[in-house]
Amino acid sequence: MAQSSSTVGAAAGYRPSATLPFAAEFRRQASRRRTQLALGFMVLLPLIVLVAFQFDSGDDDGGGEFSSLADLATSGGLNFTLFSLLVSASFLLVVVVALFCGDTVASEASWGSLRYLLAVPVPRARLLAVKLLVALAYSGLALLLLAGTALLAGTLRYGWEPLRSEVSAQLDPAEGLLRLVAVLGYLAVVLLAVAGLAFLLSVVTDAALGAVGGAVLLWILSSILDQITALGGIRAFLPTHYANAWLGLLSTPVQTDDLVRGCISAIAYATLFWSLAFWRFTRKDVTS
Repeated sequence: MAQSSSTVGAAAGYRPSATLPFAAEFRRQASRRRTQLALGFMVLLPLIVLVAFQFDSGDDDGGGEFSSLADLATSGGLNFTLFSLLVSASFLLVVVVALFCGDTVASEASWGSLRYLLAVPVPRARLLAVKLLVALAYSGLALLLLAGTALLAGTLRYGWEPLRSEVSAQLDPAEGLLRLVAVLGYLAVVLLAVAGLAFLLSVVTDAALGAVGGAVLLWILSSILDQITALGGIRAFLPTHYANAWLGLLSTPVQTDDLVRGCISAIAYATLFWSLAFWRFTRKDVTS
């Protein structure tokens, strides 16, 4: 049997597909302080919000696009979970996803350990793919920890009540839970665009802070541009334009048009950014 050109001259038993297993990289990232702190804060945030509600004086600030959801947050565990996602989706979750995906390659390069991983030797495409999958796994875990902690704490404190909002009829707990799962799924898809941008910057630069901060700043810039109505139809091509389309999942009936467009937009941007990241990394000099 003819040997693959990539394994000619390699040590006996060497298999590129067996290098850097997913589980090994997952455990390696789990031991890092930034992973522990990020996941820990996802658990801590709903508890902080819960305690804050206990000290609420009842004053009505009366502002904000989602103030009605904040008013309903204490009416049941499902509503408390929805509020926790609301206050986290626009910034905190963006930062956490950017942290996991933007730090993963750039930090290795800044420490000088990236060249040693490639010297194992781990094929470049495999190394990048495993790091991307692990970063996405931790991003998804962070989202689940936030929602799960909020649901558990909110239900224990406020009970298992129907999901309510001003854009829909009252939903029984079972249907409300399904709507929340759908919201989580949509947020996960939208955040793929953040993951793609942060991962691309992580490959382009050796500064982890620059990759993470750059992704967050560009996402904020996109959000600001999306508020400028003078841009007209151009806003529809911004990655943040459909970021809040998950509100359609709370309406009766469910509004799916923007949800579909948002999913297509996020997947398209993520695919573009990841493709550029792989193209750049396979040609990047990381041995100097």
